[in-house]
Amino acid sequence: MHLTEVIKKPLLSEKTYVGHADGEYTFIVDKRANKVQIKKAFEEIFKVKIKTVRTMNYDAKEKRMGKFVGKTVSYKKAIIILAEGEKLDLLNDL
Repeated sequence: MHLTEVIKKPLLSEKTYVGHADGEYTFIVDKRANKVQIKKAFEEIFKVKIKTVRTMNYDAKEKRMGKFVGKTVSYKKAIIILAEGEKLDLLNDL
């Protein structure tokens, strides 16, 4: 898998902004990517050192709109914690 295919987009919400002060960044990543691939891609793209990577898989949920039934999209989320002394300006680096 190519480095640009691993990280899809940042997950920006009020809860994830709290972690930015502590060096925690949250991204939506490819479902097939493992922690080693995520760490390598992030270090090469953003030129920072990573301490740990935590991942979570989210399954699709059933949603209905009247009589029509569908599903939401399933995805994988990665929380990336930077090493001590590393800094990332997420909004300007993308």
